Amino acid sequence: MQLSAAAPLPARRDPAALPRLALTLLALAALWPALRITEFNPAVLFEPGNADTMARFLRQFVPPATAPDFLRLVGRSTLETLAIANVGIALAFLIAFPLSLLTSNALSKSAIGPARDWRARRALRYPGRALLIFLRGIPELVWALLFVRAVGLGPTAGVLALAITYGGMLGKVYAEIYESSATQPARALMQAGAGRLQAFFYGVLPVALPEMVSYTVYRWECAVRASVIMGFVGAGGLGQQLELSMRMLNGAEACTILLTFLLLVLLADAVSALFRRWLA
Repeated sequence: MQLSAAAPLPARRDPAALPRLALTLLALAALWPALRITEFNPAVLFEPGNADTMARFLRQFVPPATAPDFLRLVGRSTLETLAIANVGIALAFLIAFPLSLLTSNALSKSAIGPARDWRARRALRYPGRALLIFLRGIPELVWALLFVRAVGLGPTAGVLALAITYGGMLGKVYAEIYESSATQPARALMQAGAGRLQAFFYGVLPVALPEMVSYTVYRWECAVRASVIMGFVGAGGLGQQLELSMRMLNGAEACTILLTFLLLVLLADAVSALFRRWLA
């Protein structure tokens, strides 16, 4: 007996095709006014006059400056950039950790149990959150510009700018990490007679610590990049040297500084990856 060929299955229509198309059209409709406002037109890069200007500018970068005195200056500026990032993150942590304890719900009455002063804690939580919003709401470049006017040119302005902005960022994320951690160990400690802070340090913090360290290392990596950018407003480091070289139209020195900055970013990436492997 000969078996008949199986009938072809009817083509099935993707049920998500229409919503996906509608979402794509909505995104394009929202993006079009932004493109018009920014006057975004990549074709201007390839116009003859602009292309010649870019070519002349790039030819000044070759070969990089390798004078011993200049390399020593770049080395000192690199160490200054790393110092700005390290001290800025350290001060940011000192700002963020107490504010994260104040603003997090991880120590609240509903999370780990009743407290006699829970109303006062809740009343302080909202001003603390407002302070964190204020600290991280102003970009570090604006803070650096303000501190340059207040304390003068140099790395102090960069350190203070990083400490304030990154203190607000770290504090917010730390508080969210506490709240997403398991509260059962803290509840058990409180039932055994431990205080609220003891329950936090021995019940919540050990669980949250790896994620906190990982995010802090990531922010340190961002601080290295930000410390270079803040140098353009006089906050010290490689950025300030790069701005001086660009102002004097010295492309060879600018090329050396840019290569040093790339090596510094690679170093920050390597250190960040090392910490993440250690925490895994």
